[in-house]
Amino acid sequence: MGLQEIAIGGIFISPLLVYALMGLIATFIVRSLLHRVVGHVALWYEAWFDISLFIILTATITFLFATLLAHP
Repeated sequence: MGLQEIAIGGIFISPLLVYALMGLIATFIVRSLLHRVVGHVALWYEAWFDISLFIILTATITFLFATLLAHP
């Protein structure tokens, strides 16, 4: 996939949209695991934590796909 556009039915979709959806799913998984292990009280400012986790995971997924798929 890399960082090139994806054509679906003649419509070009940015790969960042796909990476963001993957990051959102990963955020929900990591967040639910952390809430089971740590609990709800231990996390300060849950909204800031959630958005930071989403950004970190989306950037990591983008970096991994860009580097792994760019070098065949």
